[in-house]
Amino acid sequence: MNLGAMVDLGVEGEYLEGELQKLDLHGYHLKIYKAARKGITGTKVDVLLDDRHHGHHSHHHDHRNLSDIRRIIEESALNDRVKSWSMEIFMKVAEAEAKVHGKGINEVHFHEVGAVDSIVDIVGAAICRDVLVVDTILCSPIEVGSGFVNCAHGRLPVPAPATAEILKNVPIRSDGAPC
Repeated sequence: MNLGAMVDLGVEGEYLEGELQKLDLHGYHLKIYKAARKGITGTKVDVLLDDRHHGHHSHHHDHRNLSDIRRIIEESALNDRVKSWSMEIFMKVAEAEAKVHGKGINEVHFHEVGAVDSIVDIVGAAICRDVLVVDTILCSPIEVGSGFVNCAHGRLPVPAPATAEILKNVPIRSDGAPC
């Protein structure tokens, strides 16, 4: 949703795709299109994995650690602002994961967040922030949802523990409004 909103704010889809190609990530493509949900229209950006990156081969790549992510970002041809903002986001996630798992940040293995689609989402957000020259981000309380989600660590409550850790001291709400 974030990348779609950024495209609606003026980021050219082709520009976003071109910048993301500067990462050494393969096996995905973006699908950018207009969509409507419950009468509201907007742009949707889907990160679609190629068929050859499903199954056992992608399993290895879905479990990256912070140094793997740092290498992908630092060795890319992205500009320094985008690299820095991308790493800030990954550091925040690593710190939260380390805290909830009782490990050091370099011991944390990213599961879902280490997957190609998550890397594209996070680095894509930094690319969009850069092109839109965003210096301040404000938002209303964040709807965190409710219920449970199945992930690499099993069935977890929503928000998941690492998400709850990231959102400490951030106004949130969980009124169960259907999306």
